[in-house]
Amino acid sequence: MNVIIYCRVSTDKKVQETSLARQKEELCQLANRYQFHVVKCIEEQASGYEVERDGIFDMLETFERGQADALLIQDETRLGRGNTKIALFHQLAKLNISIYTAIHDGKLELSESDSMVLQIVGIVEEYQRKIHNVKIKRGMKKAIENGYNPAKNLANQHLAPGRERKEVPIEEIIRLRNNGLTFSEIAKTLTGLGYSISKATVHRRYQEYQIIDSDKLNR
Repeated sequence: MNVIIYCRVSTDKKVQETSLARQKEELCQLANRYQFHVVKCIEEQASGYEVERDGIFDMLETFERGQADALLIQDETRLGRGNTKIALFHQLAKLNISIYTAIHDGKLELSESDSMVLQIVGIVEEYQRKIHNVKIKRGMKKAIENGYNPAKNLANQHLAPGRERKEVPIEEIIRLRNNGLTFSEIAKTLTGLGYSISKATVHRRYQEYQIIDSDKLNR
């Protein structure tokens, strides 16, 4: 399995350099015990409460590109602290990334309080998505009642008036969405496959598909 090693210390003092080296050494040993392939080792000196870290974005981008499947850290505080830690745990969970720690000598064991917070965050996010989808659906239904026909857009007819509609694989959008990817992540994935498409376009096509699918079921 391909993995990323992430090491962090909170200050830029010279004495912390030995801490970074120790973290890296322990995590390399952990990777060897599990026969993991380390594709990247990220070391940075920054506050764990700060989410805007170059190393964090480098790590997330590597995971989003599918170049690694797991993260190795010394302990959960090295990834982040407070709300930043919870936000990063949530993002990694959405990407289906496993987390291993040196302190557990294996997979991370979340505390009961952290697990509860992550469950609440997931529930809130799901209901926000449902509310947003309902708003979109109501708007689309009103548009249909007023004569708008989304089927014409999905057919991508070249004679349609206005700006030319982008050719995108709607089946792939649906598949990726069902796998839990966000619209931003889907847009990045499709862009990597050669489709020049924005997050807004992905979201619009998915909503149009939902309206048409719902309309077919209700007939």
